[in-house]
Amino acid sequence: MSSGFERDKSEFARGGRAVVVLPDQGGASRDPDARLAETAGLAEAIGLIVTDKIAVRLRSPKAATLIGQGQIEQIAAAVRMEEADLVIFDAALTPVQQRNLETGLSAKVIDRTGLILEIFGERAATAEGRLQVELAHLDYQAGRLVRSWTHLERQRGGFGFLGGPGETQIEADRRLIRDRMARLRRELEQVSRTRGLHRERRQRAPWPVIALVGYTNAGKSTLFNRLTGAHVMAEDLLFATLDPTLRQISLPGIDKAILSDTVGFVSDLPTQLVAAFKATLEEVVSADLLVHVRDIAHPDTEAQRADVEKVLSELGVAETTPRFEAWNKLDLLEGDARADVILEAAKRDDVIAISALSGEGVDLMLTIVASRLTEAHRRYTITLETGDGAGAAWLHQHGEVIEHWVDGEAAVYEVRLSERDWARFGERAV
Repeated sequence: MSSGFERDKSEFARGGRAVVVLPDQGGASRDPDARLAETAGLAEAIGLIVTDKIAVRLRSPKAATLIGQGQIEQIAAAVRMEEADLVIFDAALTPVQQRNLETGLSAKVIDRTGLILEIFGERAATAEGRLQVELAHLDYQAGRLVRSWTHLERQRGGFGFLGGPGETQIEADRRLIRDRMARLRRELEQVSRTRGLHRERRQRAPWPVIALVGYTNAGKSTLFNRLTGAHVMAEDLLFATLDPTLRQISLPGIDKAILSDTVGFVSDLPTQLVAAFKATLEEVVSADLLVHVRDIAHPDTEAQRADVEKVLSELGVAETTPRFEAWNKLDLLEGDARADVILEAAKRDDVIAISALSGEGVDLMLTIVASRLTEAHRRYTITLETGDGAGAAWLHQHGEVIEHWVDGEAAVYEVRLSERDWARFGERAV
C-alpha cells in the first residue's frame, strides 16, 4: 500500500500549457525580460508549453496572495484565453499563497522552487541523484501538506486503554515523511563515504582535480566534452547535466589531472537542493582549481556570476581555492561587443575568453590551468638509487623533471613539485 507522500511522482503533465508570472519588485540586478525567459526555459526543459509570460509590478507583497486582486484577475484572464492549466510564479510562495492563488486563478500554481525540484526529479539519472532529489522534494512538501493532500482530516484510533483523540492523518503523513527522510539521509551518508574513499584513492595517486562550475546553460558540458572527448549531454537546455562526471585529462607539464563537470547553478537555487546535493558537489569543495564558466553573451552575466559565487559560499568552498573565469560563448558575440569582451579579458590575469563550441581560446585556457596548478611548485634536488625505477617513474608522473644525471651509484633528479607532492614523496621514502 502506498503512503500519502507517494501519491504523485510528477507535479504536472508533460505537454501541459503554462503561463509564467514574474512578480517584479523593481530595483533588482536582473533584467525582467531575461528572468521571464529563464523561467520559461526551465518550464520548457521538462516539456511544458509556455503560452504567455507576464511581469506584474509588486509594490508591497500581500500575505494571502503575494500579488493584488487586480493582478490576479489579469492573470486569470490570460489563463482562460490561453487555455492554460498551470501558472508558474517566478518567486517563492507560501503554502497559503499557493492555495489562494489556485482558487483565484482556477488553475494549478507552482513556484520557482517547485519547478526546479520537478526538473531535478525528471533528470536525475543515477541512484544517488534520485535519492537526493527525493530528499529535497520531501523536505519541500513537508510544509505543504495542508495544500497538497486530500485525506488529512481523517483520524486514526488512539493507543492505550483510554483511546483519546487519535492521530490525525496529517500527523501520520508528517511522521512518514520524517521517517523516509531519515532513511534517505542514511543512504546518502553511505554514498558520501564511498565517494570519500574514491577521493582518498585519487589523492594518494595524486592527481589534481579541476572542477567546472557555473550557471546552468553556461556551456560547461560542451567545454567538458571538448577537453575530454566525452559525450556528456550538452544541449541548449537548462539543467542538461545533473549528475557529476569525472574524466582524466592531460595538461601541459602535467601528466594526469581529473576534470569534473558539475550541475549548473541557478538564481534562487532551493535550499533543499543545496543541502541534498552537497555530497555530489563535494568534488567542487575539494577541487584544486575551480574554472568558473560564464555565458558572457547573456544579458544577466554579472548577476549569474554573483549567483554562482553565492552557492559556492553556501557549499563551503573557501575563497582561497584557486579559481579563474572562462568567458564562454564568444561565438555568439559580434563586432564591438566581441572586441570589448576580448580586450577586457586580456587586461586581467584571472579571465580567459573562449568558445567551447568552436574551440577558440581553449588551448590557451589549458595552458593557464596548468600554470595555476603548478605555480606553487618548487624546485627540488632528489637522489635515488640507480635501480629505483618506481621512484623515478613517480617523479616523472607527479612532477616536472627538469634535469637528470647519474653520479656513481646514484641517480640525481632536478624536479619541480608541489609542496603536497614533495611531502608525499617523503612519505613514500619512509
